[in-house]
Amino acid sequence: MKFTVGLFNDSYYPIMDGVANTVRNYAYWYNKKYGKSYVITPKFPKYIDHEEFEVIRYISTNLPLRYPYRLGMPIIANQTKKMIKQIDFDILHVHCPFSSGKLALNLAKDKHIPVIASFHSKFYEDFKQILKNDFLAKLALKKVIAFYEKADYVWTVNDSTTKTLREYGFKGKIEVMPNGTDFYNNINNHENNDFFHKNYQISPNELIFLFVGQHIWQKNLKLIIESLNILKKGNFKFKMYFIGEGYAKNDLSLIVKKYNLTNQVFIMGKITDRQLLKRFFARANLFLFPSTYDTSGIVIKEAAMVKTPSIVIEGTNAQEGIVDGVNGFTCKESYKSFADKIKLVCQDKQFLKLNGEKAQETLALSWESIIDKVADRYEEIIMNSNNFKKTYY
Repeated sequence: MKFTVGLFNDSYYPIMDGVANTVRNYAYWYNKKYGKSYVITPKFPKYIDHEEFEVIRYISTNLPLRYPYRLGMPIIANQTKKMIKQIDFDILHVHCPFSSGKLALNLAKDKHIPVIASFHSKFYEDFKQILKNDFLAKLALKKVIAFYEKADYVWTVNDSTTKTLREYGFKGKIEVMPNGTDFYNNINNHENNDFFHKNYQISPNELIFLFVGQHIWQKNLKLIIESLNILKKGNFKFKMYFIGEGYAKNDLSLIVKKYNLTNQVFIMGKITDRQLLKRFFARANLFLFPSTYDTSGIVIKEAAMVKTPSIVIEGTNAQEGIVDGVNGFTCKESYKSFADKIKLVCQDKQFLKLNGEKAQETLALSWESIIDKVADRYEEIIMNSNNFKKTYY
């Protein structure tokens, strides 16, 4: 039996973050293999969707201090609300507790259908950064937890994120549904080296580091720059590429100039071409991801799929599944520790290669395989719902 799912999130393409990536792959693979999917998300100026499934947008405005994100305003989106009420949804899946999440809860209540809420982000860190006040941040966090308590089912992306949600105060049942990657390991390394030599003047023997993600300070970007500066002072040869966008991008560029790293560190901006992005992942010798903010970095899985190992901070959510020196690397959260670890592991490229191969074997999961599991769980939930029993039995 084919079902119809509504996927709600406050960010979607052209915003390129992990949750938008997740929603896009949920919608694409479910629509391709199992039923019908819709994405419901805020409008983005001048952007036109070109998806194989329908994307329904509602009115939005700029979100202060968090470019390029948008603040959705579903309360005045009467046309959108009328449109989605006419769709015969069987289940709703929310990936954000804010405007789109509230829209989904109201729709689920109106239609008497189940709603799943996935917890993806460490919202407390966002609130502290924006509000500059711990009391207000905790107050905002309580509202987030109240949202998840209203959902019928709550999912997280790994065990450590489940722990984070518990620490935030959620006491209900939690299921784990991991993230995947839409990359496939079909890149010829020799051809890829030639590509970068021709287009980016990177010789095949150069040591390349990579960061892909939002350019926000919560991602620990300053630690990367300070560590690279330590390596530069020690005459350690490398090139570093930052890919993404965010409010910290300009300041990041200024720090690169301040440390005279402009010949070694390159701020590339957003890359929307997934094939080109995959090329960068595959060309990198090491993926640098010191974020203590992320729950389950999809970028780590993307790197792993093309056999590039990651270095992360020990004890963080992002470390889950990574064993130091086996399928990636860990270190303490300090400039020196990060720099020392990079220098140590890069002394032997064969050691990096072996870790990359093990990372692919242990960390890389395709989105198609994940959505196979998701579809099974959707069906169980729908068939156990009261509305389904009333309709079909």
